Amino acid sequence: MDDTDRFTAFVRRAADAGHLVVQHRMGFGELHRMRAGLRAVRDADATTVGTVTLDSYTRCHDDGAALRALRERPADLNGFPLLAHGVPAVRTLLQEVASADFPVQIRHGTPLPLRLLRAMAEAGADATEGGPVSYCLPYGRVPLARAVAEWSAGCELLAARPVPPHMETFGGCMLGQLCPPSLLVALSVLEAMFFREHGLRGVSLSYAQQVHGGQDLEALAALRRLAGERLSGSAHHIVLYTFMGVFPRTGHGSRRLLADSACLAVAGGAERLVVKTPAEAHRIPTVEENVAALAYAASVAEAEAEAETTTNAGAVHGAARVIAHPPTPPAQRPDPTAYGIYEEARTLLDATLETGDTVGACLVRAFARGILDVPYCLHPDNANRARATIDARGALRWSRTGAMPVTPASTTAAAPVTAGQLTELLTFNRRRFDLREPGRLYGSAS
Repeated sequence: MDDTDRFTAFVRRAADAGHLVVQHRMGFGELHRMRAGLRAVRDADATTVGTVTLDSYTRCHDDGAALRALRERPADLNGFPLLAHGVPAVRTLLQEVASADFPVQIRHGTPLPLRLLRAMAEAGADATEGGPVSYCLPYGRVPLARAVAEWSAGCELLAARPVPPHMETFGGCMLGQLCPPSLLVALSVLEAMFFREHGLRGVSLSYAQQVHGGQDLEALAALRRLAGERLSGSAHHIVLYTFMGVFPRTGHGSRRLLADSACLAVAGGAERLVVKTPAEAHRIPTVEENVAALAYAASVAEAEAEAETTTNAGAVHGAARVIAHPPTPPAQRPDPTAYGIYEEARTLLDATLETGDTVGACLVRAFARGILDVPYCLHPDNANRARATIDARGALRWSRTGAMPVTPASTTAAAPVTAGQLTELLTFNRRRFDLREPGRLYGSAS
């Protein structure tokens, strides 16, 4: 009997056929709107999977507020109130929309996920995502040890299912921006190892696009290599997120950024891309805007894949008519080891795994000792001594590393970051994509 979950199997079939799977993140309060949104995504001109994103009340376990909002103002909910609707209604929704050719992932953002994971499993969800670190440190003050314990129980609950659902680590997306790639890669691999340790078989490892295409390309290569080394024999794939930080304000800037992420996904060998829309800088996007972004990303990825397999100048010129940022020919791409991301991420992995007997215990101890330290993260269990900056090449580098076993880009002590400087760092991609003329992918940020 094949014990591969539908989500893993679908992504594998798409990759074998040469298609990048593209995915949205929308969620609506009302059942009929969620159903219509999923159907629209299913019918988009792209290879898609569905997403049901939960609302903030449900994520925070405020069941009463979710129920009141569902009764009184469902259109105002910023996601789908799964528990308020109840398992039978959600099961019916998924049975009506999901299939082997359109699996659906439920996304939640909860540091304490046991109740939600149980409900998802009973409703028949194909996949979910998160992690004991990536859904704890950015989203509140829940102690990391408590999150690890609940995620352990939740993963074991899912693993006991006849066919466990797919689990995606959110570890490569910490805070959305200003976290150097080596730490994103290390956290993604560690959370995937945690899932495997607790019995989940189909996993995916995330990485969020940052500020320099060449550095991101190297990070994806490091993530794939380390996943192969640490998850040998398991079913896994790589998922890239379109930049999750401060998004461009202009339509042309946001389309350029989305196009760059689609090209990066293809060139970096990611099997799945989670997209954003031009509306992201202003409001929650509509169904139509989500579908348009999916179709656009898929068309860019298709053109990039064609350019990847063709070496004559005519084919590259043809792709440039479709893609906002023409892909750089392979011979012109940067050195894939220019930033030492694999070595740095492996050092963080090894140092973490030396601290305990289980991955969960290691994560708690590594953060307590500052071996893992997310810059600008204010959670009480994060040392917050590390700092990152964008260097003269436009790459994201360590400026201060605290107790982490890595070396900062400069041996000169970093001065404290002012509010103005932090704003400049946070808006780097917004400014360059809104203002610059169409350029080339994988190059410097200038």
